[in-house]
Amino acid sequence: MARFDWLSEYLALLQDEHVLVRRGSARELAPAHLLEIDAEDWGRSAQLAAMQDYRWCGMWGDAVDDHIKVYACLEHQGDYLMLQTVVDLQMPLLPSHSLSFPAADRPERHAQDLLGLVFSDHPDSRRWTRHQAWDEAVYPLRGDFPANRSDSAQPAVTPPDGDYPFRQIKGEGVCEILVGPVHAGIIEPGHFRFNALGEEILSLEQHLGYVHKGIEKAAVGRDAAGLVKLAGRVSGDSTVAHAWAACQAIERALSCQPGRRANQLRGLLCERERVANHLGDIGAICNDVGFAFAIYQCSRLRELWQRRNHELFAHRLLMDRLIPGGVRCDLDTSGIEVLRQDHGELRQEITELFDLLEDQPSLEDRLLGTGYLRPATARALGCTGFVGKASGQPFDLRSAHPYPPYAQLPMPARSREEGDVLARVQIRMQEIHDSLDWMDRLLDTLDEGSVQTELPQPKQEVQGIGFVEGWRGEIISFVRMDERGKVQRFFPRDPSWHSWPALERIVMGNIVPDFPVCNKSVNGSYSGHDL
Repeated sequence: MARFDWLSEYLALLQDEHVLVRRGSARELAPAHLLEIDAEDWGRSAQLAAMQDYRWCGMWGDAVDDHIKVYACLEHQGDYLMLQTVVDLQMPLLPSHSLSFPAADRPERHAQDLLGLVFSDHPDSRRWTRHQAWDEAVYPLRGDFPANRSDSAQPAVTPPDGDYPFRQIKGEGVCEILVGPVHAGIIEPGHFRFNALGEEILSLEQHLGYVHKGIEKAAVGRDAAGLVKLAGRVSGDSTVAHAWAACQAIERALSCQPGRRANQLRGLLCERERVANHLGDIGAICNDVGFAFAIYQCSRLRELWQRRNHELFAHRLLMDRLIPGGVRCDLDTSGIEVLRQDHGELRQEITELFDLLEDQPSLEDRLLGTGYLRPATARALGCTGFVGKASGQPFDLRSAHPYPPYAQLPMPARSREEGDVLARVQIRMQEIHDSLDWMDRLLDTLDEGSVQTELPQPKQEVQGIGFVEGWRGEIISFVRMDERGKVQRFFPRDPSWHSWPALERIVMGNIVPDFPVCNKSVNGSYSGHDL
């Protein structure tokens, strides 16, 4: 493969809407532009992209026979660029993207632990996902590693992980505070190591991945329906968004177009998921600073919302409502009228409630200026969703790179510049209002037609990629299937890969008692990060 200035090539390609790739099929990773580059140019590509203000979105590897294909996803002004290179399985060496994009740190370490990729100049070689579960020379995402633990030589019980080399700050009066990995609440485990001087937080370092589910390995061999069911369990509070991204990837790989009504119902379910989670978090943030009234009211409203989910769509969390080619559920005329009434009642309640919350000096005193995330830091870490929007990053897939049904019903993009906990709450409040307005417009224009389209069988190996705006932000799913329609590689990238590192920056300079509210204002998914 000849070396070339990939960025110039890419910009030239964008001038011709009919040419999407330099080599291979133009549909191979649509709607992203795909560029194949030499492994030795991998680091240089990141430098050039950073100079052009690209946002780094994610990376993953795909072990095929005696080599590993490596992908990196970048975004600029709503347009996606996929970089692809190939390294030999016996010498899987690449330059790191983390020197140009700090967001690449943990994803590269994840690939290091599970695939054996080696990043020659990565500034942090510590394990990230491995956690003592496998020997140093064992890589679970390679083809020679059995999916069933009973078929491997690894111990049935993973040894305890107590020797992760956390960084320390030395100095008079500096102390370490350990939180987790087991928490007091009913949440997944994660370890937080603070260095504090008195009450002031000097640094926070996280270690996650204590309940590694093996999602990527468990996907191998599944059919399309089985994969979407699995995708809906990457992060249970984002079951619609992750399932939708997986559906998109499968449908694009198979050149299948779901009907308009199916896509409209997917959008409706995804917005209902967004409203429920924002309501829960707004109440929890206020509760973390002692304003219990908000959690009572928000919990009540969320409960009514989720009961309606169960009544109309047969599941409180909307799990397994999406399938490849469409959805399992539909709405009749009476259901549409019920939703319209619900939207009006909720809009009235939150208008009064949110006005009250924004007019509480004691609440504002705890949220205003707390947990500040600089816009430049949010950009460097690739933050999307309410975390990015509150720090001057307006990117929202529904408006920047609209997909059906948002292409027909635009969603406004919101952002603020303050970057603190209060701004993240205000973005969530606005998104609830926007979702209610959007769902009303959708119900007014809901198409007739089938909600399911039959998937074609592939005639050869295919791959596809999906992009969906979940309630936390941008979700990316990559799927490769063989000629029988069986999954050979699945990688779901949750926005929490980017928001968890942001939390480490957010808490610096804050007092230790403000950590819970800073943490809840971000609310990264342990499960979405711990594949």
